[in-house]
Amino acid sequence: MHCTARPGCVAARTGAPPGSRPQRAILESRRLPLNRSVGALVTRFSPGNPTWVEFSGQPLRDNARSWFRSAFREVWTPSAITLLLTGLACAQERPLPTPPEPEREFRGVWVATVANINWPSKPGLTVTAQKAELLALLDTAQDNNLNAVLFQVRPACDALYQSDLEPWSESLTGTMGRAPSPAYDPLEFAASAAHRRGLEFHAWFNPFRARHHTAQSPVSANHISKLRPGLVYRYGGYLWLDPGEPAAREHSLKVILDVVRRYDIDGVHFDDYFYPYPEKDSRGGTVPFPDRATWEKQGAGLSRSDWRRRNVDTFIRQVEKAVHEVKPWVRFGISPFGIWRPGYPKPVTGLDAYDSLYADARKWLQSGWVDYLVPQLYWSIDAPGQSFPVLLEWWEEQNVRNRHLWIGLNTGKVGEQWPADEVFNQIKLTRQFGLEGHVHYNIGEFVANPTFAKGLRTGCYPEPALPPASPWLDSTPPSKPRLDLIEGTTWRATWTPGPGEAAWQWLLQTRTGERWKTILLPGATSEQALTSPPEAVALRAVDRCGNLSLPTVEVLQRD
Repeated sequence: MHCTARPGCVAARTGAPPGSRPQRAILESRRLPLNRSVGALVTRFSPGNPTWVEFSGQPLRDNARSWFRSAFREVWTPSAITLLLTGLACAQERPLPTPPEPEREFRGVWVATVANINWPSKPGLTVTAQKAELLALLDTAQDNNLNAVLFQVRPACDALYQSDLEPWSESLTGTMGRAPSPAYDPLEFAASAAHRRGLEFHAWFNPFRARHHTAQSPVSANHISKLRPGLVYRYGGYLWLDPGEPAAREHSLKVILDVVRRYDIDGVHFDDYFYPYPEKDSRGGTVPFPDRATWEKQGAGLSRSDWRRRNVDTFIRQVEKAVHEVKPWVRFGISPFGIWRPGYPKPVTGLDAYDSLYADARKWLQSGWVDYLVPQLYWSIDAPGQSFPVLLEWWEEQNVRNRHLWIGLNTGKVGEQWPADEVFNQIKLTRQFGLEGHVHYNIGEFVANPTFAKGLRTGCYPEPALPPASPWLDSTPPSKPRLDLIEGTTWRATWTPGPGEAAWQWLLQTRTGERWKTILLPGATSEQALTSPPEAVALRAVDRCGNLSLPTVEVLQRD
């Protein structure tokens, strides 16, 4: 018999008359399935008080208490208790197996809705078709052992959710401002479906883009360009909010916080668009962004470039503080252009995001204004002026506050431009540098190229992984759960949470031979079938910031 010891104790008194047969205790101890239903051991008795026995373990269940009372009704002498201890000694001699720490890695994927890049596949689909497509994408993420989706909910001052602040996106129905019919909320539907699959859901916002160049439908009356035209400029084929206008920043912040309050999201996410990428005129010259009047009014003696960077910095700081005030566990992350400035480090050439997009991403990372940064390293390993490992190492050196640094991968280049091995090797490099994650742009490659997806799953993601914890947000682990193994037509693991905060996920680990297998389950789950009964089962609670409880371990007793 193998018995499971647990911390804590309960005490049982014996009150049997003299002359009891000590053998009874041994015979009865063989009947008690301690490992299945009690998890307790007799650990100590007092020779000076032979009627006191202490049991180490969880509080005994009612049936166990009754058994011990009946077992000891005729057994109270020290010799009898000694025999009982001898009969159970095997349980103390065989320690419980220790489950390994789970793999930690953020495995994200972008789901783009602007211009129907990923979802919906085209505007005007029925609600039934939209939902089916979305569930298929989330199934794809889950099946390939990804653990997060970064879902675009506000492409251009429009909404893929019910909003009183901005119009419905034309990506849904083909017409800006027209709601899906029959009514449903795509954001709520997507977040709930992602969570049921064990996927984190990060709401991806474009803070200042107000209309995409591919837009076809008329601008609705409740769009910001109609309601507050003084905050919006036309630049190239786009409309843009002016980041230098405090009212424009306040509007975007209000939109973001509305989503944080009303929806169960895990992150607020921005991509690389702040000020727009420079437009060129017919002669190749740069067309200036038309914010001179705002600069002259708001600039306070700063150069135009410094003023623009200050505007973006101010907004980033406002978002970070406000999001964490509303929901401290929601992480704020940005995916900037992969080059901070040409020459950093020296071999690097390319766009100067610091002086073109006015995005000082190094400052945000070094100041701890973000919970995670995802530089878009969309170049190959051997690119001469944008070497993937050279840029990877430089960004790692800037992470002085040990925030999450995950790398944006240009997975969409696989096939026509890159072999699949390019992405596989880039993932290996992120691990060699000690980075704990990456994000694929975008989920379309997983759908269009099943061979690539299979190679990624078998070669890089053979087991599920937990996203890394965020101890600067919360470092307190959840309580240890209670775990039971129940035998029926098949074995089942059932559990109840410990006191305190609810579990966000459950980490269930099973051991067969020397191999442990990991299963991640939603926090609402309370049982799992064990179709091939393992030798041991371990369960840990996971909270919203990725903290893990101590494991509860049970050994499966086979008769």
